[in-house]
Amino acid sequence: MKSLTEHLWFDISTRRDYINITDKIEDLVRKSEVQEGLVLVNAMHITASVYINDAESGLIQDYDDWLEKLAPHEPISHYRHNRTGEDNGDAHLKRQIMGREVVVAITNGRLDFGPWEQIFYAEFDGRRKKRILVKIIGE
Repeated sequence: MKSLTEHLWFDISTRRDYINITDKIEDLVRKSEVQEGLVLVNAMHITASVYINDAESGLIQDYDDWLEKLAPHEPISHYRHNRTGEDNGDAHLKRQIMGREVVVAITNGRLDFGPWEQIFYAEFDGRRKKRILVKIIGE
């Protein structure tokens, strides 16, 4: 059994952003030399997500608009969490909707995706350094 553990770090200057990390994950799969196995990619912060979908700019903007309607950032006073001095109650809810992690099969040394699938890091409360855990296991 082979394994590889890596951390990817992000320092997003804006509150929200959606970053396609597929190439970075593919590079790590190659580095691991795993031919048949699994890769786990998960956000290590409770105001960020990792998800899989199409890398189409209109869809990414649709996600952002939809999430902002479901959990608008303002008014900040709308969230009980923000009574603690935080201003990111909405980011916690957005993360819950989009999820914490993805697991992708590795077949013949490559990510085994369906059509159009890509891996994204979604940031909902940026402006500081955050990380993703990438864990690859297999033969």
